[in-house]
Order: sequence, then structure tokens, then C-alpha cells
Amino acid sequence: MLTTKLLNIIFLADDDADDRDFFAEALKDLKVNSQLTMSKDGVELMTNLKLITTEPPPPHVIFLDLNMPFKNGFECLEEIKNNTRLKNIPVAIFSTSANDNDVLTTYSLGANCFICKPTSHIQLKKVIETVLMLDLWKQNQQLPKEKYVLTIN
Repeated sequence: MLTTKLLNIIFLADDDADDRDFFAEALKDLKVNSQLTMSKDGVELMTNLKLITTEPPPPHVIFLDLNMPFKNGFECLEEIKNNTRLKNIPVAIFSTSANDNDVLTTYSLGANCFICKPTSHIQLKKVIETVLMLDLWKQNQQLPKEKYVLTIN
């Protein structure tokens, strides 16, 4: 179990309200010291990220869905990684898609890891815990290609 007094600032961008609620509940059940900011689409995510330039600190990780209205996850990822103030924020792709092209595209755009959304509460908690334990924000690194897609059993 993840035990830390460090505040984990987490952003989640997902257009599905049920998925956002499911994520928030799993994070709460982990009992980690965290602050969750949720966005319902890519435009709202980018607006929230622009606020961190005036109200630091930045998030430790962004969980980013790919298929969202107005601005999809690919567009957000590209914008984040091309922005000097945002490019070092780790991005965990969090999608129902397991399409090889999506995996390769997000890897080439600089995402740190790729997660297929779990369907069970227990698996979701494991996914969140695993990503937080990776300390991607401290290492500022992308997982190697062979480990890029996280599988949680």
C-alpha cells in the first residue's frame, strides 16, 4: 500500500462522468494524501493547466483519456509536451482503447505510460497506486517502450 505524507496533486481528464467518479472513489479509498482536479474535456484540462502557471505547484501526474470532445487526448498531450512550463508533467494515458496505433502515437508524443482503463474498483486502485509509486514526476522519464503499457492483474 502507498503510504506517504507527500501531497499528490493529480489531474484527471475524462469526458465520462461515471469514470471520473469511479476514479475519485478509488483514489479516496487508497487513503493517500492527494488533491484531485477533474476536467470533463481537453479544453477544460488545458484551462486548468494554464492556472498552474499562476498557482503552483503543478500536478505530479495527469491521467489523460484519449477520446474526449472539443480537444482530444492526443491534442492535449501534444500541447502539454510542447509547452515549456508543462512539458515536464508526467502524463499517464488512461483510455479504453488498446489500439496499437494509439499506444505508438502517445509514446511518440512523449506520454510517460499507457493504461487501459480497468473495469473493477480493485484494479483501478492498483493502477492509481502503481502510477503514484512510479514517481514519474521525480524521474521525469518515459517508461521504456517494452514497459510503456502498464498491465495490472
